[in-house]
Amino acid sequence: MTEQLRLFLVALQFYTRIPVTGALARFADFTPQRLAHGTRWFTLVGGLVGLVTAVVFAAASLVLPQSVAVLLAMAAGLLTTGAFHEDGFADFCDGFGTHSDRERTLAIMRDSRIGTYGAVGIAMLLAGRFETLSLLDPSWVGMALVSSAMGSRACAVLVMVSLPYARDEADAKAKPIAVGVRRSDAAIAVGLALAVIGWIVSWTGEWLAFGWSIGLGLGVTAWLRRGMRRRLGGYTGDCLGAVQQAAELAMLLGLLAVLYTAGAGVGDAVVVDPAPDADH
Repeated sequence: MTEQLRLFLVALQFYTRIPVTGALARFADFTPQRLAHGTRWFTLVGGLVGLVTAVVFAAASLVLPQSVAVLLAMAAGLLTTGAFHEDGFADFCDGFGTHSDRERTLAIMRDSRIGTYGAVGIAMLLAGRFETLSLLDPSWVGMALVSSAMGSRACAVLVMVSLPYARDEADAKAKPIAVGVRRSDAAIAVGLALAVIGWIVSWTGEWLAFGWSIGLGLGVTAWLRRGMRRRLGGYTGDCLGAVQQAAELAMLLGLLAVLYTAGAGVGDAVVVDPAPDADH
């Protein structure tokens, strides 16, 4: 149990800005091997990030309109992760937005400057997340945030164990994860995400909505994975960030689509008949 706590703290330290410093950092004892094995807690870290955003939304929505509460929740998520995955998504858009060869694509993604494709991509991503969450009924937002945060990270883990690492540089930031991720670690990560989503499904009874949510997330992941395999022959840290972000939005859209069609769990689903009452 002590080692598992260390692995969780190492994952928390790497994937978020939540302070793991001082005595806590010394206890965690960060090593590349622990970071690799700590992947088993990646989705749990995602659930914690989702919970933080859900709490911020719930508190803000008590005194503010839903759209503002969603904006504050998104800001809390960005602060919690340090926009770690969003940065990878932007770099991925810059690299794959051009028709470059493998070496040029890797070089573009390594460049810290953001280009047109990255700027447009991240703007559309954040706008899509904002609009989707704003249209959900407030009672659904927290569940959507937690389930999509965990499910999308499970999608990234699936890419880790099904493709080789594409970069050769020893100092690449995702190299320790790529070298040491075991299938057992991946199974735990995916299993945790499915367990939490399964509990939410059993509580809400919305099997179809979450089925579409998971299906769209996996579909987007498969599409991106295919592009990575063809262009790079594998994945990079930026690719994982892109998968997580794209799968998260896809899961939110899948959930919204079913609930909107059914007229349940959607903020603007109530239709008012504009015709005047005949008695008046």
